[in-house]
Amino acid sequence: MPRGRKSPWPPGPDREVFTTGEVARLCHVTPKTVIRWIDAGQLKAFRIPNSRDRRVQRSDLLAFMRDHELPLSALQGNVGRRRILVVDDEAEIRETIVQFLESLGLFEVATASNGYEAGTKTVSFKPHLLLVDYNLGDVTGADVARTLRADPQLRNVKIVCMSGFLTQEQGDALVSHGVDDFVRKPLDLKALRQRIFALLELV
Repeated sequence: MPRGRKSPWPPGPDREVFTTGEVARLCHVTPKTVIRWIDAGQLKAFRIPNSRDRRVQRSDLLAFMRDHELPLSALQGNVGRRRILVVDDEAEIRETIVQFLESLGLFEVATASNGYEAGTKTVSFKPHLLLVDYNLGDVTGADVARTLRADPQLRNVKIVCMSGFLTQEQGDALVSHGVDDFVRKPLDLKALRQRIFALLELV
């Protein structure tokens, strides 16, 4: 790029290589911190021939940021924020999940407390992923999945059921009803993050 011209910011999804300064900006640290990461072998980098400058490939930066739970929003560029609808009849659980998801900086999050509210908000909010408690009182997670899969406009929404009483075998059986994944309560938030990232192809 000609001297004096700056690269567009945030970087688009087509950017494959980053300077240490750009990595610092993406991770909200100083360039010296990035150099320390590289020198310590925590972050992979390569040197430019005949130069002391180092560069970091997108795949290596993504791996590093995921491992250290750094927000990926700036690195995702114009991909856009994914929408997640959290459905649970316990307010404390909804609040915990929402705070966790919002802290990642990648998602727009909405909530519902029962099956009826989940249905109306799914239509209006158009989530990419539905994180729903299996037993909502008025409906089950399996009922929600069957309803969504029968609607051409909603059938591609990813569905993750949560439950504290279903066995792993029963949870696995939910796949036959259209559920994409099953997680047990009490939630392991780090494991939940990994599953959401995989389903939304953020890995």
